[in-house]
Order: sequence, then C-alpha cells, then structure tokens
Amino acid sequence: MLPGRRMASVVLALAAGLLLAACSSGGSSSTSVFDVKPGQCFVAPSEVKAELSNLSQVPCTKQHTQEAYALVTYQAAGGSAASADAGTYPGPDVLDKFAKGACAQHFTAYVGVDYLESKLYFTYLLPSARSWEQDNDRTVICFVTTTGGTMTTSVKGSKK
Repeated sequence: MLPGRRMASVVLALAAGLLLAACSSGGSSSTSVFDVKPGQCFVAPSEVKAELSNLSQVPCTKQHTQEAYALVTYQAAGGSAASADAGTYPGPDVLDKFAKGACAQHFTAYVGVDYLESKLYFTYLLPSARSWEQDNDRTVICFVTTTGGTMTTSVKGSKK
C-alpha cells in the first residue's frame, strides 16, 4: 500500500456511483486525493477499496457521478482544527460522524438548497489512519452525488 491514501467511506450514494462508473465518457485524468478542490467532477472508482490515493477526474460537462463541494478540516467535538493536528487518529466512527455533519452543513451553500429538500445526495472521503499519521491529513472531502444516474453539468447553485 502507498502512503498518503484516504479511506473511502462506503455509503449508499457512493455504492450507487460505483455501479455507474462504467457509463462514464472519456477525457478523465488521475487526480491525487490531496489535490481535490471544490467544483471538480469525478467518476467513482469501479471497485470498492478501503484506501484511495487517486480519483478519476473529468470535466463537469462530461458524464460524472460525483462533484467535490467542500474540504473540511476535522475538529474534535468541542475542539478546534488546531487541536486535531496534535491529536491521535480518532478512528473511522468518529470521523464518519464528523463528516456527515460537516458535509450536510456545507451542502446548502454549494447546491443552493437545503440537503433535506434536495434530489441530490452526498458522500465523502475520510483521512485514513496512515495519511493521518504520515501526512498530517485531517481533511474530509465532501462530494455531491446521485443514486441512479450521471450528471453532465455542475450542481453548484443548481438548487436541485
């Protein structure tokens, strides 16, 4: 295994995206998980992996299953991002709980509609124990996704 990989959180939306990966069009490029920025679009991996180091980026005008919309630095409950830097890896359950809240919170600002009123879903990538320790990785990447189709435009401000 390569250092600096991220753990993929397996949620319903990601699983649906995996089924659609074969439907994507060409023009993809490999992007390191450390270089992902909001507004970039991706095709979900064709197989479930516990850790990912690269994602298949495509233009948002091409068929894609995910769009990055937020990068959120982990903060322990009642703590700050700075306290997380010195801390030990909190584990996947704690990170999962943090990611769900943080990604839901950032969804409205990006899509333009409250998550509970949206037709879209979100999924995320969590720092792995390896990237936490070796790369000081504390970033959760939030992605907008669907559960049965591909997107061919950005969802930023779409109010979908």
